[in-house]
Amino acid sequence: MKSKNKNRLRLIGYILIAVILLVGAATAIFLHTARFGSLPTGAQLERISRSPHYVEGEFKNTSPTTLLVGDKSRLQGVWEFLFTDVKDLIPEKPLPSVKTNLNALPLQEDLIVWMGHSSLYLHLDSARILIDPVLVSASPVPGINEAFPGSDIYRPEAIPSIDLLLITHDHWDHLDYETLRALRDRVKAIVCPLGVSAHLISWGYDPKIIRELDWFDASNPLPNMKLTALPARHFSGRGLTSNKSLWAGYMLQTSFGNILLSGDTGYDEHFKKIKQQFGNIDFAIMENGQYNEDWRYIHMLPEDLIRAIDDLQPNRLMTVHHSKYALARHAWYEPLAKIAEAAKAKQYTLLTPKIGEPLFLRDSTQTFTNWWEKN
Repeated sequence: MKSKNKNRLRLIGYILIAVILLVGAATAIFLHTARFGSLPTGAQLERISRSPHYVEGEFKNTSPTTLLVGDKSRLQGVWEFLFTDVKDLIPEKPLPSVKTNLNALPLQEDLIVWMGHSSLYLHLDSARILIDPVLVSASPVPGINEAFPGSDIYRPEAIPSIDLLLITHDHWDHLDYETLRALRDRVKAIVCPLGVSAHLISWGYDPKIIRELDWFDASNPLPNMKLTALPARHFSGRGLTSNKSLWAGYMLQTSFGNILLSGDTGYDEHFKKIKQQFGNIDFAIMENGQYNEDWRYIHMLPEDLIRAIDDLQPNRLMTVHHSKYALARHAWYEPLAKIAEAAKAKQYTLLTPKIGEPLFLRDSTQTFTNWWEKN
């Protein structure tokens, strides 16, 4: 009898080991699929290693930064994220949006079309620019991080030929494998932070059209544009390995003026330094949304966004990183409601276009509605 029990336990043990090995093998195979991209190697890694922001094998923020604030374990944070009930986390009905034909927009007009979350299409000095296009999937797993109805009106086939593709970092909600594969033959030039090109090259992009920038590096990717990569307080990574590529904001200097793209960032002293370096900021595009008190070092809370705007003092601004995905535990409309309230109190010139609604940069009289408010 004892022998039979031992054999049974041994068999169960073998089965458990086999299951663990199979799950591990399947996970390893999944993590090496093309959509995860590639890590820098060779000459690219050598260049990265010379960056003053690359320390002990990974990129570091200018201030000490942890992903989580406080005493919660990562497991506790994940549990609360998954199972805390949040009122109005997802819209009750499709979001109002405008399906503008991007091909029909006048190229000579400087403009911005927000495509939800942080995806932007711009005309600047008769050039077409695309920023962080995530038009298919913001997750490696189908069915996770689904776009809100009404926010998903743009697909890759709607995008014209692009003069400049600008990427801020490699997170899934900013670097979409399926979108970029679909756009590959329509992109003439790319600017991205150090290390990000490893993903793009593995997806078939010609390295000759890619310029990688470290913080404070400047480039002239278009005839009438000076572009400077700027610090942001964030992190990077698409799988189990983090911070092997850099994250950044940008200043775009064109005939229109200085346009700041904050990128994903927590609040830090870099905003004051940007103001000191560039002086007048004609237009700012600021991260706003997908925040959590536990993440305040890597994403700005509403009060942090106000501090950043006060530091920058832009003439006009809009916010992004909201209204398409539920990546944090706040009501979907809260980021817009809070910044609109602050703008009224502090007299910011805040512009709030719907997804797909063109914002004409040289038209100072254009106005927008509080479209996120319940009727």
